Amino acid sequence: MKGQKEVLKVGTNEMELVDFRIFKQEGDEVYEGIYGINVAKVREIIRLPMLTELPGTPPFIEGIFDLRGVVIPVVNLAKWMGIEAPANIEQSSRVIITEFNNVLIGFVVHEAKRIRRINWKDIEPASFVDSSIDGSKITGVTRIEDESVLLILDLESVVQELGLYQPNQATMNSHHLHFDGYVLLLDDSHTARRIIKDAFEKMGFHVIEGSDGEQGLKILEDLYLAHGNDLPNKLRLIASDIEMPRMDGFHFAARVKDDARFKMIPIVFNSSISDHFSELRGKEAGAEAYLVKFDENIFYDEVARVVQAHIQ
Repeated sequence: MKGQKEVLKVGTNEMELVDFRIFKQEGDEVYEGIYGINVAKVREIIRLPMLTELPGTPPFIEGIFDLRGVVIPVVNLAKWMGIEAPANIEQSSRVIITEFNNVLIGFVVHEAKRIRRINWKDIEPASFVDSSIDGSKITGVTRIEDESVLLILDLESVVQELGLYQPNQATMNSHHLHFDGYVLLLDDSHTARRIIKDAFEKMGFHVIEGSDGEQGLKILEDLYLAHGNDLPNKLRLIASDIEMPRMDGFHFAARVKDDARFKMIPIVFNSSISDHFSELRGKEAGAEAYLVKFDENIFYDEVARVVQAHIQ
C-alpha cells in the first residue's frame, strides 16, 4: 500500500481507495454493497484469523487477535451497519488491517476487490443511502462504472463506539489558556466535528463549522465580506480534516495559501490518517501543524502554540 501513495501530490484533490464489498441477505436474494476506505489508512489485507472473543463488548466486535506481537480488535462491518449477511460468508471474508488515530483496527469485509483512484470532486456528501443503513455512518458517495454507487464509511464512528474517543474532562478543565475570535472547523464526520468543536469552545473560541473544502472556501468568502482585510485578526485558525467530499483538506489548504486575502490565517490539519507521508503532505500544503485525532493534550498545546504565534 505504501508505494501507491507516492504518486499523489498536494493539490491534486485525489485519493486512492481500497474497494471492498459487503453482501446483504434479503429473503432469497443477496445484494452487493460497494464501499471504500482510504489507502492511506490501510496496513494490509489478510484472511480472517482465529479470534479470541471479548465478553461485554458490542456485538459488532468479533474479537481480538495477535498480529506480529500487536493485539488488534476486529470489527464486523456488516454487524456495525446493521446488515444481515449471507450464511457462511465468513469462509471467504477478509480483514482490512487499518491504522488511523494512531490505533490499529481490523475490519471484516466480505471481499476486497481493487484499488481505485478517485477525485474528491466526484465524491458527494451522503444525502441518500440504502434505507437499511444508518445515514450517519456514511460520509460520502461516488458513482463508479455501470452506474453503481460506492459508499465511504465514517469509520471514526467506530472509534467512538469502541470508546477510543473519550476526551479527558480533567485535562479540558485544567487548560488555562483561553482565546477569543473565530475558528473555522472543517470535517465531514459528525462525530469528529462534535468532539473537536467542544474542545475549541472550551478554549474560548467561537466555532464556524463546515463539512468540506468547497464549503470552507465559501465560508471564507462570506467572512471576508463581513470583515474585509481585518479578517486575519478575527479568524484565529482554520482546523481542517483531510478526507472530505468535493474538496479534500490538502487542496483546500493550497487554495487558501494561494489567496492573498487568506494566506496569513494559520491552518492546522486534524486528521485520522496517522502516517508520516500525510504529515509531510500537510506541511507541503502550507499547514502550521498536523495533528492526529484525538489526543487532547497535544491538541491544546499545538493549537495554543499556533494561535499565539499568529497573534504575535
